[in-house]
Amino acid sequence: MLQKNRKQGRLISTLTVGEKLHITEKMDDKDLLIYLGLTNDNNPLFIQHDYAASTSFEQPIVPQIMLTGIINSAISKHMPGPGSYILEQALKFLAPVYHYETVDFVLEIEHIDEAKNEVIINVTASNMEKEQLLEGTLKVSPPRI
Repeated sequence: MLQKNRKQGRLISTLTVGEKLHITEKMDDKDLLIYLGLTNDNNPLFIQHDYAASTSFEQPIVPQIMLTGIINSAISKHMPGPGSYILEQALKFLAPVYHYETVDFVLEIEHIDEAKNEVIINVTASNMEKEQLLEGTLKVSPPRI
């Protein structure tokens, strides 16, 4: 089998405290349906308008694990990038995310421990009205040579 040259993420020595990554994602039905199909999650709160209308949310919400997936993808693709491994993750979901909302994610490097090859990354997410939707921290091991 032929080997492809794969892009490697950034080594810990190239990362800096205070470095930020901004990601913007729109919560579309297509993505929700793919998630629900893959996970066999049939919570009516996520897709049924009549059910959601009878709850305190009043309309369908985006599953929290989808938001987690966007964060994990940002780590894997961008900061530190391919080859990174998430060691720990703690997230607080402060407000619901609704279908069709656009969400801004900000990831910021808080601490670097070169001896352990670990990076602490803070993450926040907000909607277009600047309402904070989530906050959290990840401990990530960047790729090594």
